[in-house]
Amino acid sequence: MRYDLKGEINMSPIVGMLYSAVKENSDRLQLVTAGMSQEEVDYKGPDGRSNSTAQLIKHILYVDLNWVYRIKGQPLPFSLKVQHGPMIYANGRLPMVKGEPLHTLISDYKAVITMLKDTCAQLTDEDLDRIVTFGHENEKEATVRWGIWHIADHSRYHQANINQLRKWYKENLKP
Repeated sequence: MRYDLKGEINMSPIVGMLYSAVKENSDRLQLVTAGMSQEEVDYKGPDGRSNSTAQLIKHILYVDLNWVYRIKGQPLPFSLKVQHGPMIYANGRLPMVKGEPLHTLISDYKAVITMLKDTCAQLTDEDLDRIVTFGHENEKEATVRWGIWHIADHSRYHQANINQLRKWYKENLKP
């Protein structure tokens, strides 16, 4: 198997390369979580204080969804905020997710990645220089280029959390 960051045929070269990094990490997230039981998806670590895989997937999905709409230059529709949000609770913790099947979480996540793919197909490499705001108060600025990269990077970061949860879960299984 050969790994590459070759973009989609219908995308401009740099946009396609960035999107392919997102796609690579999307595929990897699905591999990392494959075969998890509901108990493991909801597992919050040995002390019960970590974010579960369910919480992390929902968080990745919601962050990515927000980025898709920023890149499109549109506000996130209220219906999607209600369906997938909030980003975090007032206490800084990720929202509780329990009992939501892995296939539902992954299906919702894949729908967001498809939205990103469709959005990237409409971008030119010059669009990557456009500035968007983000942050809890829209106090930060980034280029669209950085935003697409961030989608890939953020997913990969939380995959490390999920891998740690899986390790703990297996270590704490009682034979």
